[in-house]
Amino acid sequence: MKNLFLTGCLAMLMFSCSKKENTPVDNTSETVSSEPAKSSLSGDQIIETLDCSGCHSVNERMIGPSYQEIAEKYSDKDIELLVSKIIEGGSGVWGGVPMPAHSQVSKEDAKKMVEYILRQKK
Repeated sequence: MKNLFLTGCLAMLMFSCSKKENTPVDNTSETVSSEPAKSSLSGDQIIETLDCSGCHSVNERMIGPSYQEIAEKYSDKDIELLVSKIIEGGSGVWGGVPMPAHSQVSKEDAKKMVEYILRQKK
């Protein structure tokens, strides 16, 4: 029974940790740049376009901590740390399930996400 539960959790984690397929793509830019495109989306909108909701919610712990739990643990002085955790992934702070890297997220967008999350403090 335990193996079945672990297999189910692993399958859910693998399924939920991928970018949503129906994310709109802006193909209107004609300039080619080596820098990632800057998003005009807000932090919560960026979160909605990614796989975050598979492991996190605003006020309820799921596979990962809720945004409120994160906001209670960290402050504005930790923004850069949290930005790097979104982009590079992390493990061991909230339990045994690692957060996968989201290398497709720019630092600017990750910062918007962190600022949104930190505003969820109770």
